[in-house]
Amino acid sequence: MTEPNILYIHSHDTGRYIQPYGYPVPTPHLQRLAEQGVVFRNNFCSTPTCSASRSALLTGMCPHSNGMNGLAHRGWSLYDYRTHIVHTLRAAGYRSTLCGVQHVAQDAKAIGYDEILDLRTPSRRRPEEGAVEFLRGRPQQPLFLAVGFFETHRDFPEPGPAEDPRWCRPPAPLPDTPATRRDMAAFKASARILDASMGAVFDALDETGLAANTLVVCTTDHGLAFPYTKCNLTDHGLGTMLILRGPGGFSGGKVVEGMTQHMDIFPTICELLGIEPPGWLEGKNLLPLVRGEAEEIHGELFFEVTYHAAYEPMRAVRTRRWKLIRRFGGRRLPVLPNCDDGPSKDAWLAAGWRQRPVAEEELFDLAFDPGETNNLASDPAHGDVLGDLRSRLERWMRATDDPLLRGPVPAPPGARVNPADGLSPREPVVPAS
Repeated sequence: MTEPNILYIHSHDTGRYIQPYGYPVPTPHLQRLAEQGVVFRNNFCSTPTCSASRSALLTGMCPHSNGMNGLAHRGWSLYDYRTHIVHTLRAAGYRSTLCGVQHVAQDAKAIGYDEILDLRTPSRRRPEEGAVEFLRGRPQQPLFLAVGFFETHRDFPEPGPAEDPRWCRPPAPLPDTPATRRDMAAFKASARILDASMGAVFDALDETGLAANTLVVCTTDHGLAFPYTKCNLTDHGLGTMLILRGPGGFSGGKVVEGMTQHMDIFPTICELLGIEPPGWLEGKNLLPLVRGEAEEIHGELFFEVTYHAAYEPMRAVRTRRWKLIRRFGGRRLPVLPNCDDGPSKDAWLAAGWRQRPVAEEELFDLAFDPGETNNLASDPAHGDVLGDLRSRLERWMRATDDPLLRGPVPAPPGARVNPADGLSPREPVVPAS
């Protein structure tokens, strides 16, 4: 068998809210992919912000190591685009093609893809149309094809007959009200479009005979665009779908329970291809989990937020049992521009969210408090756990030369940043000096 093709297919703001993870969000094509492949039930992004999350997956480094401390379209970039996976794959004989959303560079040409598909032609205006046409065109192999979708980002479409708000339930952090139900119904409509679009690409792999020798990496950047999800270091924001299908044992409808992260994908591809992994990689190879040789490859995972629309520096460490979240900079109120506008946000604002304090430090017992609502940081009974997690987090920050150790992290010159005291990401921004 020749080297496997790689399809990296990804969405915006979906979290794990799809059918294979047990949520009442019908996604039959993703369900079929799960039943054919391997589902990672406890996968997490490195950061619940759009560009930074993708940068970690595609470079194998945490965002403060690769430079993507904010959003690409607002002025952030990788320190070195040669760390992007397409350059490692090119040295192994792969031709790379980009179709649709990328969100790690203001100009996609800076990344280094061999080909960027034009989605402004009559026959291909959406990513699935471009990808299907590409796959049917007998492309050069081995190939790396990145297909990115805007769905399920806000603004959502109107719910259809299949998304009647009366029968919807909002995400776990939110109250069950008519407004939040309708908001979730609109998310489900967006998920329906996403699933059909991804399904068209999967069907094209089957039709062209490429499926058997293609590793499909299907994921999203972070959690839903609802309050207390996206841009939050709770599992609501960090938990992400990850389904892999293809050569190397990624088959059979397996479920992996061990903790994994987006940064593990790059080293896994290197192992699968038998190529030397670059020295900068911070993730681990997933194959021992898939082959049943290990139940865990991570004793701990680390997470971060620096900038999204506004500056909100946070770091976290998670084990199977415990989560520690630390906020830096002294702010003790929500940074509301970092929550996308929508009916659910409006509901929280009406209830007084703007004045609701946030803690500098939060400790959660994930066995008894999976919703992460009961902060145990001030409980003397958990002092040893708190001290251990503090030490782990500090060691990681020092080992990765986290810029937060030196004080506030400045934005790049010309970057566009919302004031932390604002209300919406759509308000006027402050250019960085």
